[in-house]
Amino acid sequence: MKTYTHYINGAFVPALSGEMFDSVDPYSGEVWARIARGSSADIEVAVTAAKDAMRGEWGSYNATQRGKLLTRLAELIEDDAPRLADIEVRDNGKLMAEMSAQTQYISEWYRYYGGLADKIQGAVIPTDKSNIFNYTRYEPLGVVGMITPWNSPLLLLTWKLAPALAAGNTAVIKPSEFTSASTVTFMELFERAGFPAGVVNTVTGFGADVGAPLVSHKDVAKVAFTGSDISGQKIYESAARDIKKVTLELGGKSPNIVFADADIEAAVMGAISGIFAATGQTCIAGSRLLLQDTIHDEFVERLVDVAGRAKIGDPKSSDTHVGPITTRPQFEKILDYIDIAKKEGATCVLGGRPYTGPGAKGGQFVEPTIFTGVRNDMRIAQEEIFGPVLGVIPFVDEEEAIQIANDIDFGLAAGVWTSDIGRSFRMSEKLEVGTVWVNTYRAVSYTSPFGGYKRSGLGRENGVDAIYDYLQVKSVWVATETSARNPFVIG
Repeated sequence: MKTYTHYINGAFVPALSGEMFDSVDPYSGEVWARIARGSSADIEVAVTAAKDAMRGEWGSYNATQRGKLLTRLAELIEDDAPRLADIEVRDNGKLMAEMSAQTQYISEWYRYYGGLADKIQGAVIPTDKSNIFNYTRYEPLGVVGMITPWNSPLLLLTWKLAPALAAGNTAVIKPSEFTSASTVTFMELFERAGFPAGVVNTVTGFGADVGAPLVSHKDVAKVAFTGSDISGQKIYESAARDIKKVTLELGGKSPNIVFADADIEAAVMGAISGIFAATGQTCIAGSRLLLQDTIHDEFVERLVDVAGRAKIGDPKSSDTHVGPITTRPQFEKILDYIDIAKKEGATCVLGGRPYTGPGAKGGQFVEPTIFTGVRNDMRIAQEEIFGPVLGVIPFVDEEEAIQIANDIDFGLAAGVWTSDIGRSFRMSEKLEVGTVWVNTYRAVSYTSPFGGYKRSGLGRENGVDAIYDYLQVKSVWVATETSARNPFVIG
């Protein structure tokens, strides 16, 4: 059985308590690894190491040197992507096809931010003071605490870590207790790339034991978190006590809106991708399907036919479409929401049960589930389920589609399917979300900012915008001539 420990100050070390906990393979239902169970004492050691690195060798590196290390790391990731993907599939049960693509793709983030590291420039400001030279400079924040989720551990860590390192910060990472193995393994590459000890640290364990003391630590300058809106709210409240900066990428209840003039075949596939890819365990899931009333019945019939043929089973098999639910609590939560939807009066037209057929080895599977007759005020339409459960809501026209789409506490993403270019622009302007996909869904890139409105979060990840969330700006005023002036009057 594999054993995974903390990575602190350039070394793999056990928890100070010596305690471990089990990691369960969602597909087999069997324990496959033992993970170090950290505590506030381990966080103290890790934060001290990160702080010392800022004051030491890493702090002396210029932006070009940091960029070269990130580029070297990108090359190592490409070579090691298959091994990392295999660990992620074993840890979270997502499809090998998706995790292989993700672990290969993350190299591009480190390459992108490696190139961006020495492109961040201050400015000379022409002030109204004739005897003053004023300029700005961007500086790193310091130690950044990063708390990552179980659905795409390395990808969502990378969205935080690549810009943070390019900006010159150090990091202490707390991965999900359900999926820690790939993050710990990933630490090997930083050592091989030549990063100084203490720049990147990982402490594994549970939220109360590790996450909370990381967020509240006085030497942590910023917290970057991906997870539920409830957990994000608690982190925000804790960080506010010390006026820490935060980036919060939280939940979603995204509308996938299909108009009658859309390419129906493409929209059906987009609807399936939006909710059943990743077994619905993604913050950008298009879990509310808004259909124009004139195509509602035809579209649902086609949707049920295609989704009903999805193969469920072993996530490592190339012909599997839907894998297991990653955690037992999440599996039970999804089934609870299916019961809630039925009690609220929604009509289940596909699935609605645990899957126990061929390939259901560990018993942690949920059938792709579609509900019609959904009203936007139902819990199934308002609350994030984080599973393969789709609610279909009809609408009449653009105005009603916008009203339904925006009538929610979340605002992470939305899809719009139409052949009317004018409509695509109107909808994109009026939707209260951070990302709008037109005639596509689930597209992301290291070049484009990602984040949410409302309870879907604060700040942006990816693109040039992200690096500024890991920098602080300083204004410098230099007198070009000296002369006595009235010290009691602002100059």
